[in-house]
Amino acid sequence: MVLLHGTRVHATRRGTALTTTAHPIRTYDRRSGAESLGPHPGTDGLVLTGLDGHLGPPEDHRGTVLLHDGRRLLGSCRGFTRILPPGRSDPPIVLRGLSPGAELRRALATATRRTLDLGEAALEVRDDRGEPFAELLMWVTVSSWCPSALGSGSGSGLIDLELEGKLSVPVPEHARPLWERWLAGRPQTPGTWAALDTRQRWAWLDHVLSRPRPGTGVDRPAGQAYELDGRPVTDVPGLYLALGEAVNGPGGYFGANLDALHDCLGGGFGHSGPGTLLWHDSAVAREHLSHALTPDGRPYDLFGAALEVLAESRMRVTLA
Repeated sequence: MVLLHGTRVHATRRGTALTTTAHPIRTYDRRSGAESLGPHPGTDGLVLTGLDGHLGPPEDHRGTVLLHDGRRLLGSCRGFTRILPPGRSDPPIVLRGLSPGAELRRALATATRRTLDLGEAALEVRDDRGEPFAELLMWVTVSSWCPSALGSGSGSGLIDLELEGKLSVPVPEHARPLWERWLAGRPQTPGTWAALDTRQRWAWLDHVLSRPRPGTGVDRPAGQAYELDGRPVTDVPGLYLALGEAVNGPGGYFGANLDALHDCLGGGFGHSGPGTLLWHDSAVAREHLSHALTPDGRPYDLFGAALEVLAESRMRVTLA
């Protein structure tokens, strides 16, 4: 079995080479990577599985298909067929020791089908320090409730509430240790993510991107000087994690792609231009990010593109 963990796998149709004739067909979601299940019985085909959030293959395509992970060619095949998995059935979620607010108490007191349908609800999670950790959206209905054993007595008012419906996507298994680490509080030292592999770095970046940021919108005065530790910038998520920490400290966010980086440089994310950035060990990023592949298989220089975005937004970069 071949495992492609930590990769974002792309398929492109090809004329004769991985050139400008390539067009996007399929992209596997980076957060799960893709896994080979081995040969398809009775054929010379290979079955890959992964989460798909992008384009399916064109039905009229009968040519060669190339697979790559954003950095290197992984292989080619004569065809690519999309197979949809069966629908996922969400188990109920139980909130134990819940102190219901006035609106929920009224809904439970009425207990009609209409009032128990909560529609869109947000589950706000806080870390061990009481700081915002995550906000998970759900579309749920109350299925049952009862007094909670976590209460100090029958008059505590705490309940166990069971909800059914469309819940947030569960945390991937490979991301659970990272969540446990974040639940202890935001990192206090830079580079906590540096030892992670690419797959886990994407999960770390996903959390940095999605976690509530109470200070968003408050920028430091123009003219700030930042320093970036370039030693761990060996992949795409590492680039954005390092930029986030350079500007906003350990666990900080400052873009998760080039468009988002441009938006952050425009203000509202802790920085207001102009500014300066001293990029230590920049040769590491140049080596690993200068020869990337777009989803449709075109070569591009991510390192150079990031420098252009920074320069266009009045961030003067010194490479060291």
